[in-house]
Amino acid sequence: MIRTHYSNSLMENKGREVTIAGWVENVKELPNLRFIIVRDRTGITQVTVHKKNSPQDVVKNSESLNLQDVVAVTGTVLEKQIAKIGPELQPKSITVLNRAAIPLPLDLSGEAETQLDTRLDWRALDLRRPKNFAVFKVQAKLIEGLEEWLRMNGFIQVSTPSIIGGVSEGGAEVFKIDYYGNPASLRQDIQLHRQLTMAAGFDKMFEFGPNWRAEMSHSPNHTSEHRSCVCELSFISDETDTERVEEELVSHALGKVAADCKEELEILGKKVEKPSTPFPEIRFPEIYEILKQYGKQVPHGEDLNREAEQTLARHMKEKTGHDFFFINRFPFAVKPFYVMRVDEDPEWARSVDLVYLGLELSSGGQREHRNEKLMEQVKIKKMNELEISWFTENFRYGVPPHGGFSIGIERLTKQVLGIENIREATLFPRTPERLKP
Repeated sequence: MIRTHYSNSLMENKGREVTIAGWVENVKELPNLRFIIVRDRTGITQVTVHKKNSPQDVVKNSESLNLQDVVAVTGTVLEKQIAKIGPELQPKSITVLNRAAIPLPLDLSGEAETQLDTRLDWRALDLRRPKNFAVFKVQAKLIEGLEEWLRMNGFIQVSTPSIIGGVSEGGAEVFKIDYYGNPASLRQDIQLHRQLTMAAGFDKMFEFGPNWRAEMSHSPNHTSEHRSCVCELSFISDETDTERVEEELVSHALGKVAADCKEELEILGKKVEKPSTPFPEIRFPEIYEILKQYGKQVPHGEDLNREAEQTLARHMKEKTGHDFFFINRFPFAVKPFYVMRVDEDPEWARSVDLVYLGLELSSGGQREHRNEKLMEQVKIKKMNELEISWFTENFRYGVPPHGGFSIGIERLTKQVLGIENIREATLFPRTPERLKP
């Protein structure tokens, strides 16, 4: 390896000779000094070149450096640190590993504002900016926190197919593909296969994976491809059991970010705290009356729009002081065939959304495990029984009560960090207009 140390370990190695490697972030000229700021994934190091006293090859190599050149620098970590922006290195050698073309296609200093589309065109360069890199370090910690809690609580990680021979939620918003001459599509959700793991007796499962929706949406909350953390568990009493699991899962993940991402949060100027549990809940049909109080009319039996979610978020914040809350008992008419209806009032489904700061983060609830009820709902939704039989036939052979949820990773990142557009919380976003890079 060319590098012996990262920037964030240099303060522990004062007086030692080390080799760092990274990109030239900046070069500052003084009459007798040249300060070269070298950035790696952990931070920055100031390389101080004395124009008269440093080795001549160091002085010469430093003269021709361009911004974003890739370099390796061997030198001594100064005992007495003068630099205020990071550790300081007195160079013994500077090696240019690769040159960056000039001028750069976008400003990486953050001094000039660049259009989001241009930044996404040059996403690999854009991600070199410390603020953008910090977003994905926080996202990685969120995923780590989610996975950690799930493993600690007995959930088994699985991998289900991304290519399916039908649709998982109905509708036409699927990406159709040719599968060896047969029609297939990219999954809209992991839903049906995770339910089959419950039929198989896995009891508790989770998966991190991509999903695709062919929606012609240009909203700041949607992309054509997104990743999710999905969980499913068996032998639940009702959908509130899934709420208790989800709130503890999310609370743990945010707590981990708060504890482990202090530097990244400082770079982003954000504060994250572990939310208290339990999260409050509101239900249909009472929701319609709550919205009327705020002058919002949503017809009885219809789904909520974005404005209604934001109104409910404001209501719940005023009433409970909480930024997280569950919406339960959605109208069955707006939900997929596999959700469980309330037996005593089948207009409503045991279907749950988690809302955070006015945006839906997840959907879930209890599934219908009783074969006769499931097939009744297939008919109600006017689905082709033969086409969905690969899924429904399994419910003839004893499936336990079960439920779960799916949390959007990019949406969670967006809301936690207060990012306006989900594309900035997506490494390489896919939208109706964007398929590259």
